[in-house]
Amino acid sequence: MITITQRLAQTLDRIKLAAQKYQRDPATVQLLAVSKTKPISDIILAYKAGQKTFGENYVQEGVEKVQALSSQYPDIEWHFIGSLQSNKTKEVAQHFDWMHTLSREKIANRLNEQRPEDKTPLNVCIQVNTSGEETKSGLLLEQVDALADFIQQCSNLKLRGLMAIPSRKDNTEKLNKELILLSEKFKQLQHKYQNIDTLSVGMSQDLELAVENGSTMVRIGSAIFGERVQTN
Repeated sequence: MITITQRLAQTLDRIKLAAQKYQRDPATVQLLAVSKTKPISDIILAYKAGQKTFGENYVQEGVEKVQALSSQYPDIEWHFIGSLQSNKTKEVAQHFDWMHTLSREKIANRLNEQRPEDKTPLNVCIQVNTSGEETKSGLLLEQVDALADFIQQCSNLKLRGLMAIPSRKDNTEKLNKELILLSEKFKQLQHKYQNIDTLSVGMSQDLELAVENGSTMVRIGSAIFGERVQTN
């Protein structure tokens, strides 16, 4: 049976090969291990294999993991990558290092006000709805600048870039177009604001295409930890 250590190594190799294929330095593409629904023991195994950044989708589960591991593994960097309701912002502001799914001024304002003064500013990415589908979260590309301007006024937030969950890979032409437009918007932000260095896009099924289009952070879960076990 393949281990988490082996899965992690395979994923890193995949990132390296994709970067080399598109003439990029593999060091410019960071792996975010998505550990949602996975036990703390799995996170520790990945950590001991060298992985230091982990993404969580659910506030309560994520906070419990941060609290359980922060004293023994203080160098773990915790990313919140799920949808966030306004009544849960305090927990994210207090416990996480990054928040990837920011798309409303109200949430930005609450995170800014609730970030503890003894912590560094919360790193945030604006979530973009690249497909324009009403069922998906995020802003349209033309709405990004207004929220970016607002975040720049928040002293306890640091805007780092953009995050997206594009269309499925089975429509490669549409997916590629979305990624190109997203990459162009990312470059525009880099020219306009400081600290813009993160394009959080790409998962197991579209990792290579995301790297081709400038992704600096890919979010990989099942390829590292295995498929989620269904319970009755």
